[in-house]
Amino acid sequence: MTEMAKGPLSVEQALTRVLDGLTPLGVETISLDVAHGRVLAEDLAAGMSQPPFPSSAMDGYAVRAADAADPGSVLTLTGESAAGHPCDRLVRSGEAVRIFTGGAVPDGANAILIQENARRAPDGSIQVIEPVKPGEHVRRKGYDFNEGDVLLRAGQRLSARDLLLAATMNEAALPVRRRPRVAILATGDELVSPGGTLGAGQIVSSIPHGLEALVNAAGGAARRIGIARDTKESLAEHLASAKEADILVTIGGASVGDHDIVQQALRDAGVAFDFWRIAMRPGKPLMYGRRGDQRVLGVPGNPVSAVVCSRVFLVPMLRALLGLRPMRDTLEQAVLDCDVEANGPRQHYMRATLTAGKPLRVNPSPTQDSSLVAVLARSDCLVIRPPNAPAARKGDTVPLLRLDF
Repeated sequence: MTEMAKGPLSVEQALTRVLDGLTPLGVETISLDVAHGRVLAEDLAAGMSQPPFPSSAMDGYAVRAADAADPGSVLTLTGESAAGHPCDRLVRSGEAVRIFTGGAVPDGANAILIQENARRAPDGSIQVIEPVKPGEHVRRKGYDFNEGDVLLRAGQRLSARDLLLAATMNEAALPVRRRPRVAILATGDELVSPGGTLGAGQIVSSIPHGLEALVNAAGGAARRIGIARDTKESLAEHLASAKEADILVTIGGASVGDHDIVQQALRDAGVAFDFWRIAMRPGKPLMYGRRGDQRVLGVPGNPVSAVVCSRVFLVPMLRALLGLRPMRDTLEQAVLDCDVEANGPRQHYMRATLTAGKPLRVNPSPTQDSSLVAVLARSDCLVIRPPNAPAARKGDTVPLLRLDF
């Protein structure tokens, strides 16, 4: 742990400190049924080939291609093969087996004469209308993948498509990273839970609900642990309930001029602080420290600032614990749809909306006041303006972070 930073850190400096020492969490094996969105912890190789046997891609007749190379050839029908009901007869010269899509191609056959290209005679024989070539309409064994092929890689979040593939590989359980446990604590006498009755000077405690969704969307397991009142006893009680979390997020009590009660309560609970100010906008008052192995992130009580700080710092922490690529590797570029004025000394995360296309276009909101939650809700990204960046013009390229939660 470094000494408490005396002045505001740059975002990069703060992010380096926040991520220092974070390594992927342990592995647990879970059912395929609940693996959507989880992060695979180990490479997964196919334990079987798919398809596991040569199968038909069409309804028709399994034949020897040499016997159906000429129009007018007549073949004797000797059996039937349907999905799940293979024909165990060897197809000999001059013979055919009725087959349906997905059915196993019987031994001896090497092509499918589709039913549109065959004529069934009253005596049950088959007459070839259009000739076939070897391998035609046959899905060979391993046509999709072969046993031993590594198809899913460690470090990827499992999509619906990935789960379909894992099931096709005949996997019923998957090794995944444990989800980072995140405790979210709101602080302040002024806060009332959504749906409650507000007294004089009180406001709705909205941030925990937004951060809970953000954490869960990023692959963590969030738990709201309530609202601590502005007393040492209430803060101590709530902090004690968060000891099992990998990350504790506190809301409020970080701004210059706030009562020192939150910071002091955290210190009393064993938190060693690293920094409490960063050169970013919105979100300058952000605290970071550790309590043993637990990381503690104190975000501002302003809802927009809290969400932006969490997107910039908390999400990368979760990615590190899950073994995902660093967020620096996920930055995108877009072309400005309007002029943007010069930036001040703090790195600015401007709420903005994207327009799909090539190139991707972005339009920062004309109003960037950090009190405007509705503007944040309408935004789908944050345009990143470095400290002291000169004015940017329509058509310039800028980096951005998606608000994809």
